[in-house]
Amino acid sequence: MGSILNPLYYAVSWVIVTFHSAFGLIFGKDSHESIKWSLSIIGLVIVIRIILIPLFVKQIKSQRALTALQPHMKEIQKKHKDDRQKQSEEMMKLYKEHKTNPLASCFPILAQAPIFFALFTVLNGIARDTSHGFLRGDLLKSAQEAKFFGANLSSTFLSSDTNSQTKLVTVALIVFMSATTFTTQRQLMVKGMPKMDSSNNMMLQQQKIMLYVFPVIFAVSGVNFPVGVLLYWSTTNLWTFGQQYYVIKRNPTPGSPAYDELMKKRAAKNKESGINPTGEESGTTQTDPNNLGQKQQRQQPSKKKKKKK
Repeated sequence: MGSILNPLYYAVSWVIVTFHSAFGLIFGKDSHESIKWSLSIIGLVIVIRIILIPLFVKQIKSQRALTALQPHMKEIQKKHKDDRQKQSEEMMKLYKEHKTNPLASCFPILAQAPIFFALFTVLNGIARDTSHGFLRGDLLKSAQEAKFFGANLSSTFLSSDTNSQTKLVTVALIVFMSATTFTTQRQLMVKGMPKMDSSNNMMLQQQKIMLYVFPVIFAVSGVNFPVGVLLYWSTTNLWTFGQQYYVIKRNPTPGSPAYDELMKKRAAKNKESGINPTGEESGTTQTDPNNLGQKQQRQQPSKKKKKKK
């Protein structure tokens, strides 16, 4: 397993070391080591999330395609309500025809899993004085001494040498990580998804599972994560929240509360600008729909007859 993931160890450690060297030019070569290592992990998040933008776009498209398929899915469920196997077959056929996937919302998380594991291994190696990838020699010693608000980046809540400061920072990061996971998912469900019938709705059930299960998983498993990994995941949650907020606000899913809100704002803005919903300025001559194709003539003002003297 280690040999299979070796390229990932080198890739993750190379990104971190490269950022560390870049921040060395800003802060000085032998100063502010803790800040440089912490910012290097944040830099890793930025690189990974930029790479994952195409997957995020695919996720959004798939979610909207599933929303459009809801009426067809309900018909299949109603038609084959007594035959689960036939219902599943028809659902898969529907997904294949429209080139969508109900699990697409998990793609960004699944794509990050190997990187997450590689970072976990690299940071654990720092704690155990074991080099992985490019983290070796003086860089390894420097990383071992790096701290985030007084907590070693390689320490975990359950480490035997963990002090009270490390436990406090670890708990704070776990709470923040779980809270941002919940808030991001709730933002999607409340603002970004069209109103649906909750009965027998696979997409809505999947979103509810993600809303409640993922934060609990992070909270329970977070005690085993090094501080550096918790910093990575907290930062990536912030990125996800901001990225999703931008999409929901600027390009919301049709039929969602955010879409209705955007339409109302545009209508109010057009009204203030003197533009009616058809895009024409108020006060302009309207075309009679019964006389389409006929040339509209401007009505000439009637001339008043001059009184004879």
